[in-house]
Amino acid sequence: MIFSSIKNYQTLLNYFDKRSTNTCTESLNTLIKTFRSQFRGDRNIDFFLI
Repeated sequence: MIFSSIKNYQTLLNYFDKRSTNTCTESLNTLIKTFRSQFRGDRNIDFFLI
């Protein structure tokens, strides 16, 4: 518990210092997962590489 708190200390301070979070990255990850789930079963790999 204490080790994880110390490990996340810089991340917590970064939010208060620069008002920066990883919400944009998490949002993009969710969009990619949603896109992939909609086209599950599509065998055309080139479609995903564009």
